[in-house]
This record gives sequence, structure tokens and C-alpha cells, in this order.
Amino acid sequence: MNDILFIAFGVTITPWKLVGLVGTLLFTARWFVQLYATRKRRQVTMPMMFWYLSIIGSVMTLAYFIWGKNDAVGILQNAFPMFVAGYNVLVHLRGRGSAAA
Repeated sequence: MNDILFIAFGVTITPWKLVGLVGTLLFTARWFVQLYATRKRRQVTMPMMFWYLSIIGSVMTLAYFIWGKNDAVGILQNAFPMFVAGYNVLVHLRGRGSAAA
């Protein structure tokens, strides 16, 4: 999977680089979601979409650093936020289940 998809402005885009870039965009987009939710409610809030974007973005960038680049620093940098976001989603889902009971 090291085929070149395209070269633009001197930047080579491979399939794995595309995975990493999309993951980074999703991970960054979570802050815009949080900003929007906070402005809408007029108080600091962390919507569930923030955590979902964190997980998806982390998984994609983690995959890029594992299989596309083989970079230990990137792996460590992305593994921890993925687990934290996953834990927060799990706590939220458990809380919804106990609130319904």
C-alpha cells in the first residue's frame, strides 16, 4: 500500500498518508464541535461527538503511525488519547444505562 495517489505542490500523497491526514482533520474537528456546543449552551460542555471524533481520529492516525510510517513517537502520542476517549464514551454509556433503570 505504498502506491502514490497523487503529487501536488511537491507533496506526495500515499494511501497511508491520506489515512493520517483524514484522522488528523477529524481529531482537530472535535474542537470545533466543542466550541459550537459551548457557544450554543453558553457554558462549557463536552458533547459526545467530541469523544467520537477523538476515537475515530486517534484510530486513524494511530494506524498511519503503525503501518504507514512505523513511528514510535506518533504511536505513543495517539494511543493514550484513544484510550481516554474510549473510556469516557464507556462511562457515558454506562451512566445512561443506570439512569434508565
